[in-house]
Amino acid sequence: MVKLLSVVVLVVLFSAPVMAQEYEEHDSMLMDHGDGHLMDMAGGMVMGQNADTLPGGCDSISETKEITVHAGHKYAEKFPGRMFAFDTQEFNFKPCTKLTVHFINEDNVRHQWMMHGLPKYLYPKGMFHLEASGPSKISGTLILPPGDKTYLVHCDIAQHMEKGMKAQLKVGKGDGDLPSIPGVTAYVVADDYKATLPELEAKAEADALIVPAVVATAIPVPATALKQEDSVISGVTVIGLALGLLAAPFLGRKFKGMSASEVVAYLFDLLRAFIELVVKLLSRLISLIGSNKNKILPGK
Repeated sequence: MVKLLSVVVLVVLFSAPVMAQEYEEHDSMLMDHGDGHLMDMAGGMVMGQNADTLPGGCDSISETKEITVHAGHKYAEKFPGRMFAFDTQEFNFKPCTKLTVHFINEDNVRHQWMMHGLPKYLYPKGMFHLEASGPSKISGTLILPPGDKTYLVHCDIAQHMEKGMKAQLKVGKGDGDLPSIPGVTAYVVADDYKATLPELEAKAEADALIVPAVVATAIPVPATALKQEDSVISGVTVIGLALGLLAAPFLGRKFKGMSASEVVAYLFDLLRAFIELVVKLLSRLISLIGSNKNKILPGK
């Protein structure tokens, strides 16, 4: 009987519909810091909240709208090369709309839904800002200005926008499209996924061959070798080639990634350091001879 009840319980549990994921609600914990700035100690923040004051040019609220925006890594999967994204990349509302945004962060990092370009006399810093740390939900309300304009919406956390968390919000007809909106407009810097592994390996091999060639051209040929017209390959040239072959692996590693001018500059620095060392040794030798000239020259 006990076994039968256990089986029934397990069947009920596994056959029951999976409950929706729960998100921490910031709205009940937010503290008002004035000027529409609300925040709590759990990482929730609203900046630019305005549910009552009409922007200049709005005689009344044209309509009341609510949207829910999800943010997270999984929403970037459909955009190759992106890391984070909103579930919606473009919004459109009538001028003077009273808009409430419910922002849900589904990642274990901090994300934002930040709207730029709003009139500063009404919205401090000219923006409306929602922020949530970790899996949580936060809501805020603003009244959109009149006129046709396209506003940037993005996450301002370092590199989150560059990695895909970017959208545009058009009031009325908007005034054009913003660049690099995932799935909406072309990227300013397009990603290139055409290069295959063999091509990358061939390029790496070509780059590796450039360094010894640059080193070989950078090593000067002694002038004495040019005067020896009766010999095709002088002894100095042979020694130079032998030293070059022996030093090639070391120099290849040393100069890897350098340009030809950088290699030449490095060699000249070595030559300068060598000359300075020789001059210093000669100076010491002369000083030593000068201090001991009585011992070296008899009769003094």
